Amino acid sequence: MRSGTRASRLPEGLLGFGLALLLAGVLVVISELGYDRATGQLNDLVLMGQNRLELARVARRISDAESSQRGYLLTARADYLAPYKAARADVEQGLQRLAELQAQRRAAAEDDPETAAGAVADRADLKALTDSARTKLSEMNEVLGLFELGRRDSAQELILTGIGREAMANVRALSDRMLARENARVTAGLRLVFDSLLRNRVGIAGGALLSLLLVALVLRQRHQAGLQREAQQQAIKAERDRLEQEVQHRTAELTSLARHLETTREDERARLARDLHDELGALLTAAKLDVARLRPGLAQSAPALLPRVEHLVQTLNSGIALKRRIIEDLRPSSLDNLGLVPALEILCSEFAERLQVQLQTSLLPVTLSPAAELTTFRLVQESLNNIAKHAQARLVAVSLAPLDDGSACIRITDDGRGFDPAQLALGSQGLVGMRYRVQADGGQLTITSQPGAGTQVQAVLPAAPVPPKAAA
Repeated sequence: MRSGTRASRLPEGLLGFGLALLLAGVLVVISELGYDRATGQLNDLVLMGQNRLELARVARRISDAESSQRGYLLTARADYLAPYKAARADVEQGLQRLAELQAQRRAAAEDDPETAAGAVADRADLKALTDSARTKLSEMNEVLGLFELGRRDSAQELILTGIGREAMANVRALSDRMLARENARVTAGLRLVFDSLLRNRVGIAGGALLSLLLVALVLRQRHQAGLQREAQQQAIKAERDRLEQEVQHRTAELTSLARHLETTREDERARLARDLHDELGALLTAAKLDVARLRPGLAQSAPALLPRVEHLVQTLNSGIALKRRIIEDLRPSSLDNLGLVPALEILCSEFAERLQVQLQTSLLPVTLSPAAELTTFRLVQESLNNIAKHAQARLVAVSLAPLDDGSACIRITDDGRGFDPAQLALGSQGLVGMRYRVQADGGQLTITSQPGAGTQVQAVLPAAPVPPKAAA
């Protein structure tokens, strides 16, 4: 009886194994064919992309050279020649790179008549582009040579001949035509890639249908597999619960560590600001007083040294101003001496004056702890710095107001170019640091932004706890 059962199981196992091997072989063949075709096309697309970049780069660098030449002709400043020479070198390198890319594509497309015909047009256009670019560069070089020899009228006459303008127009027209041809090839190449992927999907779908034949051979093992799976799920659930608890514990530890590090950093900033104010301030003040004492004597004994003394006084004043700016960046004294609202008004006023943007403020008194006040000040400072670096905004608004529950709401809005908060780079420590800092003080930070629609940073911080009244 047992031998008959074993005999009946053996053909089923062999059949399932054979079908599995057949299915695997079909899927491998389909996948490899699709992969080879897609890989070849993607390699062509990479070369097309490099060619497009080089075309755009050559046209841009010629424009850069022209702009640098004009700057030198207008100002006669030698520092305009460095960008011009760099642009010339880049143009020659770009033209050589375009020739190399065309050679690679010709070698890869020798067996394709259609591609070979397009390569002939590319070769002709590249030759014309090279001639026009070199004509333009030669014209600019000749103009600069005449200008440096003092023959400005001759240089102007050479410019007015229109040779350079015509060459530049040819460069733009040829680069646009070659870019249009490359764009068409990229579109066609993408279509071929998508077609290959579709065929792959169809083949894999067919293999999936064939795999249904194997299901009938393993139905008798479902019950046992189900029991094993259920046991595994229970073990996974227990492990997941343990990991979640561990994550929560680690998160609490990291939050506490972040709060500690932030407090330590602010304390270190305050200590450094005090040291700079006390020690460096004393040194600079003493030096200024010494110079003031030396000035009357020098006026009588060495009046020729008085301009140097004045320069030294100006240098000391600049050092004192720099010391003050560094101290304010490290620890805003206005926040400690005047309070949150005046400190924010000073910060916003300096930002608007420095960047020449329209800044609207609506700052109302709020009740916050000293740590939350510092967090609010740093939040506004970091937001304004981000606006200055990235937003390209014309209008900025900063508001601070109490909410009904006593908490404070700080909002910074700009009409800049915005961004997608879901696609922040890993190196965006500023926004991440603001979020953790607000959360460490028991608040909540919300960042709302869209590309081209500006940005709004809003934080809600809890009110300072009321100290208990002393017993009568």
